[in-house]
Amino acid sequence: MPKVVANGIDIHYEEHGDSGDPAMLLIMGFGAQLTLWPDELVEALVSRGFRVIRYDNRDIGLSHKFDGVRAPGIVRMTLMSKLGLTPRVPYTLRDMAADAIGLLDALDIDRAHIVGASMGGMIAQHVAANYAERCLSFTQIFSTTGNPRLPQARKEALEALVTRPKSDAEEVLVEHGIMLARTIGSPGYPSPEERLRERTLSNLRRSFYPEGPTRHLSAIVADGDRSAMLRKITVPTLVLHGEDDPLVPCEGGRDTAACIPGAKLKTIPGWGHDLPLELVEILSGEITSHARNATN
Repeated sequence: MPKVVANGIDIHYEEHGDSGDPAMLLIMGFGAQLTLWPDELVEALVSRGFRVIRYDNRDIGLSHKFDGVRAPGIVRMTLMSKLGLTPRVPYTLRDMAADAIGLLDALDIDRAHIVGASMGGMIAQHVAANYAERCLSFTQIFSTTGNPRLPQARKEALEALVTRPKSDAEEVLVEHGIMLARTIGSPGYPSPEERLRERTLSNLRRSFYPEGPTRHLSAIVADGDRSAMLRKITVPTLVLHGEDDPLVPCEGGRDTAACIPGAKLKTIPGWGHDLPLELVEILSGEITSHARNATN
């Protein structure tokens, strides 16, 4: 798997499609490796004429790890944020946006269609806001603005996300991963047990690094409310969100679309916080249609 030095750190990535086609950069979310973008979705985007690049964010997968760098406690950070104070964290979402731009630089890509999911959507917001000249279009998938007045994650979804497995034994980690996927996944499009178990095991064997998500979470909490930043975005924007997302409620997508001038919003009933195979055609169609309209 290729890697480059981007923004001063090693970033591992995968590239699919013809190098002469318009570039599309996929940014994945909290604690998630690039493999959380389904191969089927990548192939669908490639078949529609795009050069698709997906990569591991810093501190996850095969990219650079910030070993030994401690993040402040979430309770303390949340309290500081409510008091209007900015906690010191190992790195910020804006740093992670600079990673994305550094990857484009390393690949000699001047401009790309930017697609971000969950925390990746937050990173992509920073890319669209601060590097507009590098963006052909912006698509956000099940993400939010950070507005504290919006509905929060369901208790069971948040607990599943932050609870550590009982041990590092492979079978325990696989069952934990399946539990998390089921808890935050799409009630209208449940993943078959065999596929879910196979993907969970494959991702675990590719990389297991539980320290990274702690620092990811600190970057999210420290970022606060991005509403004012989003109102300045001029990049053509599409917001996709599931109406049954238990982790990032649909109001987060609606609020994003309301903040970004001219943004388009599409919500899908039965869709949760995952990328089901049953929605690949719909999602790839929406993403590519938006990308083409943005450049025509």
